Amino acid sequence: MTGRVEWDGKVEALQQSRTLNPRPEAVADPLFVAGEFFDPRDLLQVKYEMVRQVEVEQVSVAVAAAAFGFSRQSVYTARAALAGGGMAALLPGKPGPKGGHKLTEPVIDRLLETLEADPDLTSTELAAVVAEQYGVRVHPRSVERALARRRVAEEAPKSG
Repeated sequence: MTGRVEWDGKVEALQQSRTLNPRPEAVADPLFVAGEFFDPRDLLQVKYEMVRQVEVEQVSVAVAAAAFGFSRQSVYTARAALAGGGMAALLPGKPGPKGGHKLTEPVIDRLLETLEADPDLTSTELAAVVAEQYGVRVHPRSVERALARRRVAEEAPKSG
């Protein structure tokens, strides 16, 4: 990257915030190629400028997508995210499952029934129940958290 000021730790900071552009070489927009302020490694900056050009400068979606190394669908997605949630919505979501995919509501229901029959069961024993009856391994602490969430939800006042 010729002509660019290298900032100590910038790549590491971008990695930690999950905003390191995996394809900075695909960014061909002149602001990012020649300038020192715009950094093609900064995914948030790249997406924002791409959307800004479409919205403010009336650059076509196809041209903006090509200039910034994204698909046209990515431009539409970024536009909607920015409109709906501001800059923070352009940040990538956290990887991995977005909720309890093992301790589903029916599994928690079964654990509560099991606890009702024997209130002295430990979370380790309840995790064993899940493994035996549902064929999935869960950590005892996950069982504790799921049961605590359910109790809080049941105690919350119903609005209506």
